[in-house]
Amino acid sequence: MLSNVPISAIRAFEAAARTGSFRDAANELHLTPSAVSHAIRKLEDTLRTVLFERSARSVRLTPAGENLMRHTGAAFDQLRRGLEEVAARGPQLVRVHSAPSFAAQWLAPRLAQFFAAYPKLEVRLAASTDYARFSNDDFDIDIVYGPPRAEGVEVVPLPEETVTPLCSPALAKSIRKPADLLDQTLIRSDVKQVQWHQWFTANGLEAPALHGMRFDRSFLAIATAAEGLGVALESTLLAERELASGRLVASLAGRANDIRYVGHRLIYPRASRQRSAVRAFADWLMAQLDGEHAISPR
Repeated sequence: MLSNVPISAIRAFEAAARTGSFRDAANELHLTPSAVSHAIRKLEDTLRTVLFERSARSVRLTPAGENLMRHTGAAFDQLRRGLEEVAARGPQLVRVHSAPSFAAQWLAPRLAQFFAAYPKLEVRLAASTDYARFSNDDFDIDIVYGPPRAEGVEVVPLPEETVTPLCSPALAKSIRKPADLLDQTLIRSDVKQVQWHQWFTANGLEAPALHGMRFDRSFLAIATAAEGLGVALESTLLAERELASGRLVASLAGRANDIRYVGHRLIYPRASRQRSAVRAFADWLMAQLDGEHAISPR
């Protein structure tokens, strides 16, 4: 059966399924809508199944069509990437997945520097708490928070981060020693590996009962603290811009025991490292993070 399926018919199917229109697929492929319709009809006859539900104004994939599109879409996407890599023209694409707070607070603001250093490369960035599934070839690199769960990948720990109480300059005026935090509104990040009770223990204090604001993302806790609504226990790496601008300060820098830990890791399939674009992005990332992110006493 496969030998009787022309590539042109599969190409017409993929374009129609992706655009949701025989006419748009025809325009993309420089064919007539009739030619696209005929190619797809012939494909349906060969496969002995219906791939599209047709109406006067639109077409919609059937369950069989959706199943086929999952495979053909991935195949054509991979083929396009391969052609881009081999061709002398056109930028190379690096597909990056990242933990949300790292993407929003640290990576996205620095992409302009990456593009300046590598003008022929492009970056597609996605951020979520799910880990990238390299098995479906959606991403080249993942920057994860916490221990990675993927198998058969290279894991590169990023430099240690410093976790310390951060607050607005106005609020910092009333914080001179660790015990002063017992009277403050303490902002919590639920998914943070370093929590308030660990910080208080490290500073010889019993942690108070925590009430008030809780967030599931560090960037939300950082933004709330910058508005003067409380003290966040956060990474100085993630809060780097707010610290540099003065919206946040480390009120106890030099006067308390901070916690240092490896929060983020760079992971990628071993095969991806062979691609020059992926290698360039990974090397750039590590070079950017190579310096210490120290906080001077306020």
